[in-house]
Amino acid sequence: MKLRTLAMLIATTFAVAACAPQAPANQSATQDKTTAPTNDNKKAAETETAVADLPVIDAVMTHAPEAPPPVNRDHAARVKVKIEVQEKVMQLSDGVEYKFWTFGGQVPGQMIRVREGDIVDVEFANRTDSTVPHNIDFHAATGPGGGAEASFTAPGHVSNFSFKALQPGLYIYHCATAPVGMHIANGMYGLILVEPKEGLPKVDREYYVVQGDFYTKGKYGERGLQTFDMEKAIKEQPEYVVFNGKVGSIAGDNALKAKVGETVRLFVGNGGPNLVSSFHVIGEIFDNVHVEAGSLVNQNVQTTLVPAGGAAMIDFKIDVPGTYNLVDHSIFRTFNKGALGQIKAEGAENKNIYSGKITEGVYQVEGGAIQETPMSASETAKAAEGSPTAKNKEDRIRLGEIGYKNNCLACHGAEGKGVEGAFPPLANSDYLNADPKRGIHAVTRGLSGEITVNGKKYNSVMPALATLPDEYVANILTYVLNNFGNKGGEVTPADVSEYRKSK
Repeated sequence: MKLRTLAMLIATTFAVAACAPQAPANQSATQDKTTAPTNDNKKAAETETAVADLPVIDAVMTHAPEAPPPVNRDHAARVKVKIEVQEKVMQLSDGVEYKFWTFGGQVPGQMIRVREGDIVDVEFANRTDSTVPHNIDFHAATGPGGGAEASFTAPGHVSNFSFKALQPGLYIYHCATAPVGMHIANGMYGLILVEPKEGLPKVDREYYVVQGDFYTKGKYGERGLQTFDMEKAIKEQPEYVVFNGKVGSIAGDNALKAKVGETVRLFVGNGGPNLVSSFHVIGEIFDNVHVEAGSLVNQNVQTTLVPAGGAAMIDFKIDVPGTYNLVDHSIFRTFNKGALGQIKAEGAENKNIYSGKITEGVYQVEGGAIQETPMSASETAKAAEGSPTAKNKEDRIRLGEIGYKNNCLACHGAEGKGVEGAFPPLANSDYLNADPKRGIHAVTRGLSGEITVNGKKYNSVMPALATLPDEYVANILTYVLNNFGNKGGEVTPADVSEYRKSK
């Protein structure tokens, strides 16, 4: 109640300030009629008249990853934008919930598309069930706080303000109510595109992607409803770095779609609040990048920086079919914090551009001579002993943990959760628990093609680790079966050896 009372007092202060006497917008209109207007005054009057006569239209706004269609107008308009703040619990990852603060009920907020010279008329509503005041700062707006001051709105209230889209570009909008970082970290950001008057070059597909970092009390993947951790936020140590507000939001079954021969444009934003994104699409080279989403266009770019509170427009052509992973190339964020998206492209292969694997053989350096590193007598004796041999199941689990960390952790994670849409989970795995031989097969012979794990389909490739000794493989698989919520069991070196001999 105290917080709501304070909010109302602040809102009242803004209202009183808004009602204070101000100079007329068109000073020339108040001049004595006998005074001849100057050229500047004529221009101001014409501009004011033109604004007053602008056609009024509703903005076409879309939820990520969809982008609004091109403007296709040769004139300015007054564009009505309606935004409602909603605080709601949603999924951050499988089994993980978070109370997001949102513009329009999703993270990011809806993408807005207008034309250079438009008047953007904003209606900003804060629901009655909100716990705190909110506002909105448009980086596309010229004026105090980008509209933050004018839009400060207590729960159960609605505010209105407008701004002229003076300069083309792709701009972040976000909440700027104190503490600003907390509001942004809870998901209050989105993108507004101000098209240049001549429009943007035509492409076949456009998508809307915004990266954000999230700071939860629990560790990455810890189940249940998680709360915001201010200390982690101040230290810039997020548990999650994700695209469009959720791990896997644009991966797997949610992957973006394209076809060979099509051109794709990505409107990429970075809500932050802290991290700079090193945005990269694995297997593609960006034909054109509007650097920081401005007028400067760079070409043939591999990875582009997207600052916190900034954006980039990226164009490229799909030349061959396959799955293209969207990543933050600060790469641990991708494989350990969730910053992974995908574009799945269908169409005919082009072996001249990309052959795929042609042959595979044994690689021998120095002309094929296999050399050994010189060792002392004691080192030679120790090496001859080979890898430690487990004396019992407990030993096997202990040694398997070491093997897992050396060989499996990078893809499947410290808790065996895998990566949404890319690497299947080993935790609570119905696939492995149904038949441990599946694990032996995956490690010794590799695995490709579609499989279903815990009700979700995966279609990636695991290379064979054929050179790992039977003892080593048995230890790792026994460790996995007895951890991560799996049902237990033991794989022995004899089991691995027998499977290797089978067809």
